[in-house]
Amino acid sequence: MKKVKLFDTTLRDGSQGAGISFSVDDMVKIARALDDLGMHYVEGGWPGSNPKHELFFKEAAKIKFKNAKIVAFGSTRRKDIRASEDPNLKALVASKVKVACIFGKSWDLHVEHALRTSLDENLRMIKDSVAFLKSKGMEVIYDAEHFFDGYKANRDYAIATVKAAREAGADNITFCETNGGMLPGDVREIVGAAGRELEGIELGIHAHNDSDCAVANSIVAVVEGCSLVQGTINGLGERCGNANLCSIAPALSLKLGYECLPAKKLVELTEVSRYVDEIANIVANERQPYVGRNAFAHKAGVHVSALARHASTYEHLNPALVGNERRILISELSGRSNISFKFKELSLDLEKDPKAANKIINVIKEYEHKGYQFEDADGSFTLLTSKALGMYKPFFELKSFRVSVEKNAKGDMVSEATIKLTVNGKEEHTVAEGDGPVNALDNSLRKALEKFYPEIREISLSDFKVRVINAGAGTAAKVRALIESKDKNSIWGTIGVSENIIDASWKALVDAFEYKLLVNEIGKRKKN
Repeated sequence: MKKVKLFDTTLRDGSQGAGISFSVDDMVKIARALDDLGMHYVEGGWPGSNPKHELFFKEAAKIKFKNAKIVAFGSTRRKDIRASEDPNLKALVASKVKVACIFGKSWDLHVEHALRTSLDENLRMIKDSVAFLKSKGMEVIYDAEHFFDGYKANRDYAIATVKAAREAGADNITFCETNGGMLPGDVREIVGAAGRELEGIELGIHAHNDSDCAVANSIVAVVEGCSLVQGTINGLGERCGNANLCSIAPALSLKLGYECLPAKKLVELTEVSRYVDEIANIVANERQPYVGRNAFAHKAGVHVSALARHASTYEHLNPALVGNERRILISELSGRSNISFKFKELSLDLEKDPKAANKIINVIKEYEHKGYQFEDADGSFTLLTSKALGMYKPFFELKSFRVSVEKNAKGDMVSEATIKLTVNGKEEHTVAEGDGPVNALDNSLRKALEKFYPEIREISLSDFKVRVINAGAGTAAKVRALIESKDKNSIWGTIGVSENIIDASWKALVDAFEYKLLVNEIGKRKKN
């Protein structure tokens, strides 16, 4: 079985994506997570370019990584100076890591117009830089920047640049598809041809996603002989992003049989994907292959019916292999199979009440006519189902709530929520402030319920969206509030609809809490 090493550049190339900025603490957390996942290389940044990356390398030096080699990134020496005098190369050595990844120019256009030097001097820059780092005992990965464009423009010169790196002792030569415009056929042809001229050295691929082919190009390059793949978690990166390692790793391991990430680590892939998005403070791409929340989501009744008979009818692999899970969506398109699947998730037997499915479908259609959508509101669907079947038992009863918003003398906006409710006949009256009306309601509701239901502390709200349903009604339009919540084990969505945005948000918030309590109650029943 051929081994393929993964080289993660989320901390460096990934952070160059628009809206992405990692603190040193963020970088350390991500590096630890990638190491635990089994990543072979983790590129920590460019120590010669900014103080933050230099500080990261100091912090990384204190950590004993189990799997990953920490890599410092840089460029070849400047023109017309010695490699030993180049500040960038000296910074790589000073970082005290054992692996350096440096890039050099492969495209004569860049040499003449970006570097403004001769083609021969560029070859000397490559050779001198690699040789200098090797003389310091470092493993050197040479990134041949713009290799594919350079190969098409001047094949002989592009090959000469990577041969210069090989002659100087580079441990790996990585072909960089820097502009991201190549198609898989281009990559297959060029990697195959160039590889035949570079026998005896490990090859790699670094692809960008500007033509939406970065994953495909990386996989094709591996098939053509590359044994190192550079990329980022979730495809983060400049412009359209880098090759997505969350798609590449399972494709290589589970579909092509390469030794990449071990199976016991692949099951952590979805968790790591979401963890990086959370640290990056970006909303996860729910449609992302393999690890996205909707990667194994099924809505059409025909699909769900077939899945019930055999999972492979509409799933290309078992979602559990990458730590994900199947989701059955509920809407007006749902059939009996969708409802049956959801019942099984709740350990309820639909067969005991043959009319139940039709009853629930009719209720869903009624609510969707009012503006509800249950595709991303599985928590609200579960509660609605239990109510429709007469199985619902409220965990608390609202008496009233009031929300006030005030702008103080400092110009700060302060929201305050007052809630009156009863739990098992006991009345609670709580007041709490928040960053906004919904946050104030959340804080006040928690304050009222936690003494009765300690598990409420496990809930965190991970996303909150409000959408106007009938925009033509102007300020009297209905709004749909969607809340995504999570605990240590799962993620669920809830929904509320009203002409009043606070009321809609309250309905979604209450469902979020009640769903958690219902699931816990079902779990206790199973144990008993």
